[in-house]
Amino acid sequence: MTTLTVALGPRSYPIHIGTGLLGRRELLAPHLAGSQVMVVSNETVAPLYLDRLAPALEGCAWDKVVLPDGEQYKTLEVLNRIFDALLARRFARDATLIALGGGVVGDMAGFAAACYQRGVPFVQIPTTLLAQVDSSVGGKTGVNHPLGKNMIGAFYQPRCVIIDTVTLDTLDDRQLRAGIAEVIKYGLLRDAPFFNWLEGNMDALLARDRTALAHAIERSCRNKAEIVAADELERGQRALLNLGHTFGHAIETGLGYGTWLHGEAVAAGMCMAAEMSRRLGWLGEEERRRILALVRRAGLPTRPPGTISVARFLELMAVDKKVRAGRLRLVLLRRIGEAVLTADFDETVLRESIEASGREG
Repeated sequence: MTTLTVALGPRSYPIHIGTGLLGRRELLAPHLAGSQVMVVSNETVAPLYLDRLAPALEGCAWDKVVLPDGEQYKTLEVLNRIFDALLARRFARDATLIALGGGVVGDMAGFAAACYQRGVPFVQIPTTLLAQVDSSVGGKTGVNHPLGKNMIGAFYQPRCVIIDTVTLDTLDDRQLRAGIAEVIKYGLLRDAPFFNWLEGNMDALLARDRTALAHAIERSCRNKAEIVAADELERGQRALLNLGHTFGHAIETGLGYGTWLHGEAVAAGMCMAAEMSRRLGWLGEEERRRILALVRRAGLPTRPPGTISVARFLELMAVDKKVRAGRLRLVLLRRIGEAVLTADFDETVLRESIEASGREG
């Protein structure tokens, strides 16, 4: 087992990464506020891993709420099922929520924890690669709105993150590839040596080589933990973690939540950001081609769906958390390993980049 720390002073918390961690009570017990525990999971994950988690909950008065599986259920309406369960079973302020599942479960359980009785502790136990390398770390919680993804939520840090890589054994190939998109992101935005490593080890990741996956998860979590510790509330460098996300969120919202997986949309979004960076004269053509080649090798889309027009893209991108004073800010690339948040671009370049990305692979 490897343990990293998200350094947030008295709210610092560990990220445990290893195999066979689900049932280890000694990892979980220090982070439970009291004896009441509500496990939030979904219809896919609960049958697979709830029983494996049970030994870690020995001695607790625990219950579960099982949500439908899919991004299309990341709504206020479904979120209310968690509150219904907590209230119906009289969970008190010293209760702890545990998120057992992927990014949707983690975001919703975390948001419920932030709101229930004005805040109760929660623990992240992510079971997908995307959640393990990204969404479980950093305290971003929330739900989607028909007009924009993740526009309703809160910053609310977990007490602990427990990553049992055994859960990846049951992850389907499409979900695995979606998680690799977020792994590639870290190499692009701040870790060029990691990007180089990914170029040499992509086949091993796709083949689920345990050593390669463990390295990718640890390196990604280390990058995320450092950024969150420096800028918890996204007032500066944490916004760089949104590389590809403004374009990607527009794809998800435009197609309808759940049509493309989040990682698939982010992959295309990163390629769109690379195209725009090239047009601004920042990113060289050779580097752009390297990015597209790695994304393609991961089995991920390198261009957006043709059903979303340029005008619709711009409309959807205008509903973004990085908009300031009516001005859209984008995360773009100076080079592989160096991202920048900027509003200093002509909208004509943005339009041309969206159009070109739809034509080029």
